[in-house]
Amino acid sequence: MSDIQGTIREQVESNPIILYMKGTPQFPQCGFSMKASQALAGCGKEFAYVNVLEDEGIRQGVKEFGDWPTIPQLYVNGELVGGCDIILEMYESGDLQKLVEEATGSQA
Repeated sequence: MSDIQGTIREQVESNPIILYMKGTPQFPQCGFSMKASQALAGCGKEFAYVNVLEDEGIRQGVKEFGDWPTIPQLYVNGELVGGCDIILEMYESGDLQKLVEEATGSQA
């Protein structure tokens, strides 16, 4: 399991914005992942994603990595932001857009 944790750590640290989700932004495999990826896409910046359905080790490992029991999970600048509900709340308040702008080094 430590190899999986190392892989996840490397993914989180090497991507300013990364979403662990079921499916892909183009073809989400659950409603929560769809909503989370749409909110991120609505911020207008590129983001990395990992389809947890492709690797059971990653699917379970990411839950342990961030001590967060559900998927999707959003990490920005190496920090766990949260899951679908938090992502949507932040998007609706404008906080997600600000966080994404800061992470990508763009000025609002």
